[in-house]
Amino acid sequence: MKMFLTRLGFGSKVVVTGDITQIDLPGGAKSGLRAAVDILEGIDDIDIAELTSADVVRHRLVSEIVDAYAKHEEPGLTMNRAARRASGARHRR
Repeated sequence: MKMFLTRLGFGSKVVVTGDITQIDLPGGAKSGLRAAVDILEGIDDIDIAELTSADVVRHRLVSEIVDAYAKHEEPGLTMNRAARRASGARHRR
């Protein structure tokens, strides 16, 4: 992320999008997006927009799904895909 953001030139604009609730990195790996938000927040001319389920416009049900996952997901409660791959665990269907 730092390499990308430091290429900003005069008269240019950079927009970075992402969802920190959907980070799929192996355990212990740091998210460049999360780090950028933490490091750059408060710098003049850098705006960070954080959206919530209230901003979902696709369908009312999508907002409810986002809220349900937010309630369910606590640190260590769910295993992300990278951790499942590393542990050999599989999805149950």
